[in-house]
Amino acid sequence: MLEKLKEEVWKVNIELPKNHLVVMTSGNASGRDFETGFVIIKPSGVKYEELSQLDLVVVDIDGNIIEGNLKPSVDTQAHLYIYKQLREIGGIVHTHSTYATAFAAMGRGIPLYLTELGDLFGGPIPISRYVPPGDEAIGREFAEKTRPGRFRGILMKNHGVFAAGKTPLDALKAAVTIEHSARISYLAEMDGNPEELSMEEAKRLNKKYTENYGQ
Repeated sequence: MLEKLKEEVWKVNIELPKNHLVVMTSGNASGRDFETGFVIIKPSGVKYEELSQLDLVVVDIDGNIIEGNLKPSVDTQAHLYIYKQLREIGGIVHTHSTYATAFAAMGRGIPLYLTELGDLFGGPIPISRYVPPGDEAIGREFAEKTRPGRFRGILMKNHGVFAAGKTPLDALKAAVTIEHSARISYLAEMDGNPEELSMEEAKRLNKKYTENYGQ
């Protein structure tokens, strides 16, 4: 079932530790099939180096298991809420990446110091209120506080990162960019007082990136 999407979701999951976005079994990635509405997600507690496509779990939009022998991620309800509310989203990544999660621990979003945040997100990365892990209220915070566009991202206070895009690969790119920007922002603030870009410039960068970037 959904073999092409399974392959993409599997590849995105195994890229998470390679890009230093997760440790051990934390974090997860999912993808939505727009035709059936089914969601493919990483199983709970499985090591990334041991993860195979056969381990992935297929659920319907209400969380009922359609295919798979393992329990889906404990974050499944948060993923499903995002998919229900944001019909254009086709992939979600959840990470505990070091620098972005440091901002989350401080209760701060990631400031708009870098053009890369303007390009992808059209502004800074917002911070949520505190929500217990696994709660579908994570999805509610994501839907309410992220900006419309191909890429979306939020820091969950005292928790980590949720990033999304039109595909699972888009979601991975969003998560990698959030961590990269968080690291540079942290280092810049250690040595000086970096100046944020304006929202007008962020919107201009996002429009240009959306309309012109890539082949």
